[in-house]
Amino acid sequence: MSVSTQYVVESFCQLANIASPSGNTAKVMAWVAQELEVLGAKFKRTNKGAIIATVPGANEEKARLLTAHVDTLGAMVKEIKGNGRLKLTLIGGFEFNAVEGEHCVIETASGRLVTGTILSTKASVHVYGREAGKAERTDANMEVRLDEKVTSKQEVQALGISVGDFVSFDPRVTVTESGFIKSRHIDDKASVAILLGVLKSLRETGEKLPYTTYFFISNNEEIGYGGNSSIPANVIEYLAVDMGAIGDGQTTDEYCVSICAKDSSGPYHYGLRTHLTKLAEANGLNYQVDIYPFYGSDASAALRAGYDIVHGLIGPGVDASHSHERTHTEALDNTAKLVMAYLQSTELQA
Repeated sequence: MSVSTQYVVESFCQLANIASPSGNTAKVMAWVAQELEVLGAKFKRTNKGAIIATVPGANEEKARLLTAHVDTLGAMVKEIKGNGRLKLTLIGGFEFNAVEGEHCVIETASGRLVTGTILSTKASVHVYGREAGKAERTDANMEVRLDEKVTSKQEVQALGISVGDFVSFDPRVTVTESGFIKSRHIDDKASVAILLGVLKSLRETGEKLPYTTYFFISNNEEIGYGGNSSIPANVIEYLAVDMGAIGDGQTTDEYCVSICAKDSSGPYHYGLRTHLTKLAEANGLNYQVDIYPFYGSDASAALRAGYDIVHGLIGPGVDASHSHERTHTEALDNTAKLVMAYLQSTELQA
């Protein structure tokens, strides 16, 4: 049973273009809910705003749960400066250099959208010379230049902009003829699209899975507590589908499914990790096992919350994570195939 890569890519592009910084995800969750209805999946919402879809399996006493998160990095207005520019406070784990020069959108309390650009306070080399490059990229030295005729705090406030307004970044989604996907927020909207593709395939084939399976779309992962509650009591195995980190010392690339052995929270369940690698080998998938030193997932958050589960983490390899990211359709395909092989397998680790 195959998952449509075309559907996954198209779904990702739609998801990526819906602003959803952590804390402001209602619009994207509404899109996910609408898509689940089209796919005929039964689901419920949690008090925190997440969505849990259920696919009944042959065994309903023991269950599996897959999660991916739809919230992204973003920012909030920290201060309206006297010159009509904005100071920001960041949402999620990244540095200002990752968004310097990026177009952004401020969403006011009334729903008005105001565009701008994130810049250094010393952006012009013609004015500041070498200081333009030397200036530290911190919240004190970065600002938003609004695309409005404003030069004072009062003029900005007249637009409806206030402290606490959410700021999202232009994803600049591009799919190349060679199969590369360049965008912000591939982490983790690509994995959400993969899970939707799996659900679409299950519906079209009518295949009965060996265990009841929950598809948990979380909306607070980037701030540490997305999928750490509302986990059904019959869940034995919890598999987070998130991005695989690429960089020096890593084996993961943009074409494989990455299987995480350990991240900053500690090792993932060895039995489940071994099961996943065997499935990848048996199905001829391009995979790598890696350690992500500065990373934490919804699966590890669930363990910290006290859930008695077997936890694992896989995902497509993503370059330049938490910056302007890139992956390849092959990574999406390999990840979708491993998810499907896992769901069809009968072996549980507990």
